[in-house]
Amino acid sequence: MLKDLTRLIGSDHVQTGVEVADMSGLSGTASALVRPGSAQEAAAVVAWCYEHDVAIVPVGGRSGLAGGCVPEGEAVCVDLERLDAIRSFEPRLWRMEAEAGVKTATLARTVRASGLFYPPDPGAPELSNLGGNIACNAGGPHTFKYGTTSAWVTGLEVVLAPGELVRFGGPVRKDVAGYDLRGLMIGSEGTLGLVTAAWLKLMPAPAAQIPVAGVFANVADGIHAIEQVLASGVVPAALEYLDGATLGIAGDGFPGVIGDRAALLVVAEAESQADADELAHALGPRAQRPDPEALWSWRQSVGLIAAGVQGEKLSEDIVVPLDRLGEAIGAVIEIGARHGLKTCSWGHAGDGNIHATFMHERGKPPAAEIVQELFDLALRLGGTITGEHGIGILKRGQLSAQWSPAAIAAHEAVKRALDPKGLFNPGKKQA
Repeated sequence: MLKDLTRLIGSDHVQTGVEVADMSGLSGTASALVRPGSAQEAAAVVAWCYEHDVAIVPVGGRSGLAGGCVPEGEAVCVDLERLDAIRSFEPRLWRMEAEAGVKTATLARTVRASGLFYPPDPGAPELSNLGGNIACNAGGPHTFKYGTTSAWVTGLEVVLAPGELVRFGGPVRKDVAGYDLRGLMIGSEGTLGLVTAAWLKLMPAPAAQIPVAGVFANVADGIHAIEQVLASGVVPAALEYLDGATLGIAGDGFPGVIGDRAALLVVAEAESQADADELAHALGPRAQRPDPEALWSWRQSVGLIAAGVQGEKLSEDIVVPLDRLGEAIGAVIEIGARHGLKTCSWGHAGDGNIHATFMHERGKPPAAEIVQELFDLALRLGGTITGEHGIGILKRGQLSAQWSPAAIAAHEAVKRALDPKGLFNPGKKQA
């Protein structure tokens, strides 16, 4: 293996016995970790693996939260960090072609310098990359208005079995010539192929980013305020919430006033002064307008603060219908209390996307039944087991509780058709 892979991409870019981990806390040892320098080299590695029946595990920025890039058993991990070129950028046409290893933050800064905007903004932007965002169909706060990664990808360059470099779509904004293979690859977590590049559509940057925040003494009032925001006629760019337990551990950093009795903080972002006034009216007479840069910097830090309370945290991203959000927020706290764990939640209120977080000591993760109770809660309320993080290893086997047998059969038929040997990221995205 070492000899052949070295011949394909050079000795400086092949390592053996490397531990690969993501931010879920899971890790595994790669038989070999390779860093191809081009899409053609990536295709050559996949072809070798398919010929020799060796598993292929795509590795991006390692910022995932479900163990999606963690190898299990013999596997070649294909790290795409060297595929970091922006192949073309045409600001006047609002489009870009970028390779899979381009960092999310680099992409955002590049387009913003030309007055444009790429809306998907998942966490850890300095670590996560475009390929990983595509693999998980990443979201973030601003996808409430603008949609997840899938809405902004018009074409893909992908290595398919047994090592063929193909393209679906391209720089065009409309293409219904065949099945939506582009959409099928997005969110597939590397189980159907290896994404090497993507064509992206962009948009003019909003004229302003004006967050408006409201603090509420009980969850019911906060949920009512969210409903008032939706009824206002303004589509906020982001609509977030943080519960009282989260504010109890991280509220000191909020660039505004929390107060003594806070059960829910709701943040809505406007893109004009007129819209900000409407959102402030919806959130009530005590609505605040925190500094946007300080607010979003604080919001990104909340997960790290929670992890530091007892040393580690387990955070799962269930989704429920918006009308069940208040019920779900309370139920998350109840699950943690039953098991004696400090628990909090925050998330994308407009999407009903809850980041339920259980804090624990290092090396002492919560029992599996706690997570199972959380998934059961999501399904009981008519939701889903994941909105952003994906299935990976941590949620393996949960999809069968959400989908019917016929839907699972279709899911598995797609996998067999595109990966007949089952070598692309085996054990992930399993029902």
